[in-house]
Amino acid sequence: MANNENRADAGTASQQRDIQQRQDQADQQKKSGSQSGERQGPVQTTEHEYPGTMPSQHLDKPGLEAQMALKPEFLAPDYAGSGKLAGMVALITGGDSGIGRAVAVLYAREGADVAIVYLEEDQDAIDTKRYVEAEGQSCLLLRGDVRDAAFCRDAAEQTHERFGRLDILVNNAAFQEHAEKLTDLTEERFDMTMKTNVYGYFHMAKAVLPFLKRGASIINTGSVVGLQGSKHLLDYSTTKGAIHAFTMSLASNLLDQGIRVNAVAPGPVWTPLNPADQSPEDIAKFGQATDMRRAAQPQELSPAYVFLAAPSCSSYISGIVLPVTGSVGS
Repeated sequence: MANNENRADAGTASQQRDIQQRQDQADQQKKSGSQSGERQGPVQTTEHEYPGTMPSQHLDKPGLEAQMALKPEFLAPDYAGSGKLAGMVALITGGDSGIGRAVAVLYAREGADVAIVYLEEDQDAIDTKRYVEAEGQSCLLLRGDVRDAAFCRDAAEQTHERFGRLDILVNNAAFQEHAEKLTDLTEERFDMTMKTNVYGYFHMAKAVLPFLKRGASIINTGSVVGLQGSKHLLDYSTTKGAIHAFTMSLASNLLDQGIRVNAVAPGPVWTPLNPADQSPEDIAKFGQATDMRRAAQPQELSPAYVFLAAPSCSSYISGIVLPVTGSVGS
């Protein structure tokens, strides 16, 4: 009996060593490939091929989409509208380009008229208006600074006056500029980031509230750096964390009025915000640190904003921060 047990033990140990040896060989092959410069390409989860390397380009702020060497993909050609937002009206800040433009197009495809707030990027705003109208909906352009509470009130009033209602606010306008050290952050810079990204959301939410009725929603653009932090985006990360807390708090505050408040937390997305921040050398590798080894395109984010805005999809959801980050489990 003991001899049989010894033979079984030896067989098990031998099998374990065989498994170990095969894994060691696989590890060595992988290591050799890595040392020879081999690098896996960007992850593709659809038939469409998304880029993994971006042009080495630096834009002047606030950044024009029209000037980007590689134009962001926002038209979502595989997305078919089904009237989820039919008859509704949306006000989108930072709606001239990037995520805001992609959201405006899909909202229009779902049947909503759209008002767009933008800072000074007239050409981008005019282009976005053209894309919204191509979907068969109307588009109102509103030029101004979301740091100004009076402008925000005027934007909400103009939207309501033009369309007769206001159902959705998408807070999306943002300022971002990297800094290597805490001592590089002046009070002026911190104020610019805080007042654009946090005060702007606060001003707009307060401005639209008199016009929102049961079934309306507010959607805030947060960020993965608001969940995880970023060593070179100290002030920007701080504002995005504040936006997440503001989202959850405002959701509780407005719930009894039948108004839902949620946020989307994107990872790296190819928009003018980023080449207007990072150096040409860094922007070429933009998004490669994610598990998908690439940045998202705006059309990969915009369906999340439809989902959170449409009562038919998310009537039982409020106060969430939805991560769309390109990495597993975050």
